Amino acid sequence: MKEKTSVANPLRQGLGRYLAPEHLAILQQARIGIAGAGGLGSNAALMLARSGVEHLTLVDDDVVDASNLNRQQYWPRHVGRCKVDALHEILLELNPRMAVDARKTRITSTSLPDLLPTCPIWVEALDNPEDKSLFVETALLAGHRVASASGMGGFGGAPMGRRRLGNLVLVGDFTTDILMAPPLAPRVTEAAALLADAVLEMLLGSPHMPETVL
Repeated sequence: MKEKTSVANPLRQGLGRYLAPEHLAILQQARIGIAGAGGLGSNAALMLARSGVEHLTLVDDDVVDASNLNRQQYWPRHVGRCKVDALHEILLELNPRMAVDARKTRITSTSLPDLLPTCPIWVEALDNPEDKSLFVETALLAGHRVASASGMGGFGGAPMGRRRLGNLVLVGDFTTDILMAPPLAPRVTEAAALLADAVLEMLLGSPHMPETVL
């Protein structure tokens, strides 16, 4: 995508206050895939973009529904639109230099061979348990790093955490699925934040960043 050099970029300017130039360069050059643009995927995408990531591949074949507005990064004006297109629009509004590959595609054993090579790191943000397992297993076997979530339904409940298993980072409470309890904004967003944080650690290494003077 051609850079819009004439457009002011307040996000980039602001990030320079918190991150060293070498960290910003890593984030701007990284290519991150997000499988699913719902509650987890849309929130994780915005968090990564706000953190300085500028290349995202979005994969989802669904459209925005009114029932999505309680927890996903969409507004009433987006209802009826493809999620990846709406999210693409939001990301460019935040950072005009974003390079977004929006793919209106369902995750299947047939589509994965073409999708996975586009990014070395993937966020698994799918709803269906079978799709989640297929994606994670296929991605790991192909040598990709994956951040995946399990357990974020309802409110209150077990505290969330994360587990590292080689190239896989699992986040969530690992017990309360959205099929068991309603998917509400606080816990879904908390899980999405853990996914985004896991990706940042994959990119930047140690979580102990130099202290920033505000």
